[in-house]
Amino acid sequence: MQLDWPEHYGDPSWFIHDRFGMFIHWGLYSLLAKDEWIMTQEKISKEEYERYLEQFEADLFDPKKWVQHAKQSGMKYIVLTTKHHEGFALWDSAYTDYKITNTPYGKDVLKEFVEACREEEMKIGFYHSVIDWHHEHFTIDGLHPAREDEAVKQEKRDMKIYQKYLYNQVEELVTKYGKIDYFWFDFSYGDRDWGWSKGKGAEDWRAEEIEKLILKHQPQIMINNRLGMNRGVYTPEQYQPTGILTTSENKKRVWEACQTLNDRWTYNPNNLNRKSAEMIIKLLIDTVSKDGNLLMNFGPTARGNFDEASTKVLQEIGEWMTYHKQSIYGAGPSKLDPPQDCRLTKKKDRLFIHLFSWPFRTIHLKDFPYEINYARFLHDYSEVPVKRFDPEDLLHHDRPVIAENEVVLELPVIKPDHVVPVIEIGLKR
Repeated sequence: MQLDWPEHYGDPSWFIHDRFGMFIHWGLYSLLAKDEWIMTQEKISKEEYERYLEQFEADLFDPKKWVQHAKQSGMKYIVLTTKHHEGFALWDSAYTDYKITNTPYGKDVLKEFVEACREEEMKIGFYHSVIDWHHEHFTIDGLHPAREDEAVKQEKRDMKIYQKYLYNQVEELVTKYGKIDYFWFDFSYGDRDWGWSKGKGAEDWRAEEIEKLILKHQPQIMINNRLGMNRGVYTPEQYQPTGILTTSENKKRVWEACQTLNDRWTYNPNNLNRKSAEMIIKLLIDTVSKDGNLLMNFGPTARGNFDEASTKVLQEIGEWMTYHKQSIYGAGPSKLDPPQDCRLTKKKDRLFIHLFSWPFRTIHLKDFPYEINYARFLHDYSEVPVKRFDPEDLLHHDRPVIAENEVVLELPVIKPDHVVPVIEIGLKR
């Protein structure tokens, strides 16, 4: 199946191979520890929100630890919020005073983050919101915190001035920090209509010009699909697609499932709807089996560290990846139907069976078209016996019934001590 990918974009091969990345949301909203949309949810004024600049000390921030957490968990790239909808910049932008270098922390976080990633050969991604509730010329719409403030709504605002500001800040991001691998925009909402105002889309961002700017300075870069131009990496958020994503012309999309540890993207110690390591591992496997990537979000505290719950989950994911990464990196979907409660991934002449629940004694692979060189568990390479149809088996009551067109794998009764055991099958070419 042909790949749907813009010719003028960078080569997506590394992205499709690596499969697993970390998303990090961190900003002034981390101080409120509720929600990254808190400014608009609680209709906080620009002036009131600005006071959090004085509290952003980030005394425990260590980008090397962030990168180590991601690397030890098997993640191959990290996407960090440069600026969220609140407008606060995590770098020393020349175009605003509303930035990290004017907080008690005082240093350029992006510079430190990029250096830490390069030391560990971690791919670098920048998230950037095209929305900006702080900028005085970002026009008021139904998402804006001042949507019910009649005085603010009467202010004269010129979206062209904001467009230039957005362009200038993106130019800083793609020229000040060396090679960037992935630019992750958030988000267009041109289909929204509140009657008195409408949402914003590609024309409001001057998306074509921004895209050209990025590719001029970073021709190899990946860009996601949220500039409103319907191209790039597709980013389903907080739900799991049911299959491979394709276009109406039946071309495969490059896509990435975006998921959070709990219900929201920022740090919130009171949101206890946390995903277990087992659930995240299964999300990763399921995503790869559908030819996608998983971008898994963790929100550091306002002090700059990952809390105990995040650290524990990351460690458990890393333990599984240590033994089973072969079935993730460079792998993709299989055309075969998976056995019950399983997911299949395939890489060249190897098929991987991920067992989401442990069956009794056997796995039946129906209509199996390959000859098999070997079958083994990934966690210890112990052999898994393979059986095919044998007429003699029909004479014995204690042998599995095997159809002529299927393969049966014989399993131990006791499940291996791994969250999701994986069987690797070597296929004859």
